[in-house]
Amino acid sequence: MSGTGPNRRLSAVLIADIAGYTKLVEQDTDGTVAAWTSAREGVIDPEIGNRAGRIVKYTGDGFLAEFPNVQDAVECAIAMQAGLADSPLDFRMGVNLGNIVDDGTDIHGEGVNIAARIEALASPGGISVSGSVYEQIRNRVEAKFEDIGEHEVKHVSAPVRVYRIGASVAADLETSTRLALPEKPSIAVLPFDNLSADPEQEFFVDGMTEDIITELSRFESLFVIARNSAFVYKNKQVDVRTVAEELGVHYLLEGSVRKAGDRVRITAQLVNGEDASHVWAERYDGVLEDVFALQEQVTSQVVASIAPQIAAAQQIRAGEGAALFDEAQELAYRALFTMRSAFHQSDQAMLERAIGMALESVAKNGKCGSAYLTLCTSYAMKNLLQWGDDPSRSADLSAEWADKFVAELPGSYRAYRCRGLASFRKGKFSEANRDYRYAHELNPNDTATLQQWSWCEASAGIVEDAKRHAELAIRLNPKDPVIGIAFLALAMVAFIKQDNMAFEDWGNKAIQAHSNAPIRRAMMIAHAANTGDQELLETHRTHLMEIAPGFIGSLFRGENRVFERAEHMELLLNGLRKAGFDG
Repeated sequence: MSGTGPNRRLSAVLIADIAGYTKLVEQDTDGTVAAWTSAREGVIDPEIGNRAGRIVKYTGDGFLAEFPNVQDAVECAIAMQAGLADSPLDFRMGVNLGNIVDDGTDIHGEGVNIAARIEALASPGGISVSGSVYEQIRNRVEAKFEDIGEHEVKHVSAPVRVYRIGASVAADLETSTRLALPEKPSIAVLPFDNLSADPEQEFFVDGMTEDIITELSRFESLFVIARNSAFVYKNKQVDVRTVAEELGVHYLLEGSVRKAGDRVRITAQLVNGEDASHVWAERYDGVLEDVFALQEQVTSQVVASIAPQIAAAQQIRAGEGAALFDEAQELAYRALFTMRSAFHQSDQAMLERAIGMALESVAKNGKCGSAYLTLCTSYAMKNLLQWGDDPSRSADLSAEWADKFVAELPGSYRAYRCRGLASFRKGKFSEANRDYRYAHELNPNDTATLQQWSWCEASAGIVEDAKRHAELAIRLNPKDPVIGIAFLALAMVAFIKQDNMAFEDWGNKAIQAHSNAPIRRAMMIAHAANTGDQELLETHRTHLMEIAPGFIGSLFRGENRVFERAEHMELLLNGLRKAGFDG
């Protein structure tokens, strides 16, 4: 335009942005930028061009477009969301019909302000439209519209009514074809239900669902359905078995959020998609003083609880003889189930069978992470329990398999956790802590890493960090069947500090969690000798001699270091000497 001044007109405005863009860039800058470029070139530009629209500008994480009529704008948004369904990026889109001011470079005005406001109310992967758009297209566009009420818009005097279109309208498609189940445990996180009277809480509910999907995706042992597919079921009454068939998953996570005043209650439940039985359920209560902190807390707790629950359910099925996946993966799950049973039953022959199955699994599939996990852990525990003719060789084998695990699956947090355990058993505490730290960075919600790390830190005398990581593991996953490792770490911290009351508390909890773990019994024997409790001493001595008769001797010979620092180790050995042991 020349000197005629700004152009004012009625126009259809479409605004879009990428949900969680900053976090995605932090996690994978190159991959996110490549996906954004692919979305523009492969879907956004062609679809807008096909409907006589124009890109006014690209923003860092979205775009602003204008269309000559509102039907084209809405149909373009629907087509773009369908075309972007396979993209790793989730776009929110908003469409408004209103007055704009075109200065020749950009567009401004109430029409743009309202479009931006309603775009922010869209679900990731979804579309929101203003009431003026809805009135124009409700009988001309095949879509289901949800009235989410009136919303205030800055600098606009009257509230604006907003309607939401499903996360993917094309996905009203109902498929009757049963998808093949993946070769590892799979889960779909269905959109949590907003049970509050306040529609503004939708952003909190949808954000929580999205964060849980993102965090679960960090677990390479799980197959997680992308949020675009999961959000197809938003605001729908569903049969979990049907959804499981349509998405091809073993498990579904459902949940709800109810807000009353400044308090909120969140429920979550894990359901077996095959028979609709409940695997796990939990309820969380909190105050909405800091909604994002609460969202992060609940997400972490849910994620940390779900992964072990799924793993436990799969291992039970494997132990019962159920065929789960391909032959290598099935062998790996059977090996893992057998290994854990062997520890709890103190059965050396059973542990050897677990090792044999894991070796067979690796021979069939060199990238079977669960098999490597079984091998690394089994040999580490053989070293700890002094099982076999050459416990030091077991520590070497644990390290060798851990190195192979990292080499085959360098992005696996479990690989680094296993290498941390192997280094820990070989007395290389600094190396172990480094690997545990990296495993935690790769997956902050893995409580097995937190527990083992806290144990290693307690052994190294890093007491405050050990306490912090153990308490975090307990808070994230208090019902974890192997939570006793965190109890052990806290008992070790109390033992070092010579806090008898705290030691008895955590030591008893650790033994109750796993009665056949020798370090717990040895420390309890030393504690009983120091406090003069002969009955307690004899109870734990008898049990320890039954489960690991060579363990005490290995402590005196320096083959098994419960503590890295000489002064901490001497506390334990002095107590054992008082109990009548001399090495």
